[in-house]
Amino acid sequence: MRGEDTMRKYRQNGQLETLICNSCGKRMVVEEGIVREGVISVDHVWDFFSEKDGEVHHFDLCEACYDDMINQFRIAVDVEEQTELL
Repeated sequence: MRGEDTMRKYRQNGQLETLICNSCGKRMVVEEGIVREGVISVDHVWDFFSEKDGEVHHFDLCEACYDDMINQFRIAVDVEEQTELL
């Protein structure tokens, strides 16, 4: 649910002002609306075959929390090297 405890805060002009890791609570560096460090943002729509049908979940993880999470996986994340960086 969105509310006062939202981990993303925006200015009146829609520019990102604050981003906080949902796991550890770390405040990410945001300059001029751009996150200046590693973060993964998840926006997932649950479907008919889940207990969460009709819900949309949003969360952000800092790079350290992401690494902690994937290190618990039984099957490793498939990592692909990107040859062109934008």
